[in-house]
Amino acid sequence: MTLDLSDWMQSHQQRVEQALSNRLPQTSDLSSAKLIEAMRYATLNGGKRLRALLVYATGEALEVNIELLDAAASAVEMIHAYSLVHDDMPIMDDDDLRRGRPTCHKAFDDATALLVGDALQTLAFESLCDDVLSASQQSKMVKTLAQQSGALGMAGGQAIDLESVGQSLDLAALQSMHELKTGALIRASVRLGALACADVNDATLAKLDSYAHSIGLAFQVQDDVLDVVASTETLGKTQGADIALNKPTYPALLGLEAAEQKAADLIDQALAALDDLPYNTQTLTALAQFVVQRSH
Repeated sequence: MTLDLSDWMQSHQQRVEQALSNRLPQTSDLSSAKLIEAMRYATLNGGKRLRALLVYATGEALEVNIELLDAAASAVEMIHAYSLVHDDMPIMDDDDLRRGRPTCHKAFDDATALLVGDALQTLAFESLCDDVLSASQQSKMVKTLAQQSGALGMAGGQAIDLESVGQSLDLAALQSMHELKTGALIRASVRLGALACADVNDATLAKLDSYAHSIGLAFQVQDDVLDVVASTETLGKTQGADIALNKPTYPALLGLEAAEQKAADLIDQALAALDDLPYNTQTLTALAQFVVQRSH
């Protein structure tokens, strides 16, 4: 059966949007209404939802019931949203726009934005403690997300990124940074989807991790390319921000054409990792291709 990726993405984006809305707190007398409003503002603002889509696509490939994937899909999107809120703040990248709207600290204030990130991170781990899965699966999922979003994962990559402004990085150092900053959470997304399968084996996990590693890096290469070639209106954030901050990027290091080829080569590697899996990986294949074909 031929996959209509656009329809599949739209239905699953709507699903995770509802799952997030259900898990985010509602205004109550027990907490700050401003904080809750800001959490919902920063999280329920659309976007590609690629990380959640990877959770769903991986789980569905392994024939996991979709209801068992909502908690993990929500968790990775909460971590991603928190990272963007903090990334946009004046003490980091100081951005005014995110997905075509004022960034969280602009719409509210710096202190609220800081707390939004803190609260979303803790809520992500609470989401993973959903009792629809076994205690063993929950434990593995919590450990996976903690490792890939912490100092040896996403947060560590962000720290290296900040330290590298104005510095001259070689290709190996640039790749290492992006494997953490962007790639780690994408790898977590695929692994979480796989761990929702009660009998997934180590060989399958290894091949899926190889796939995720390649598309995670390709995603960042394409982001660097789009920062050069796309408009602010298309991106939904300030075009040329990396150049303005004098950040090391793939186009700056390799040139634009070579950077585009690098992204294409990484997708080929990702698809090769799926070849021997005894599952229907049609959606995972289509999502890998989407990573380098997207315009924002």
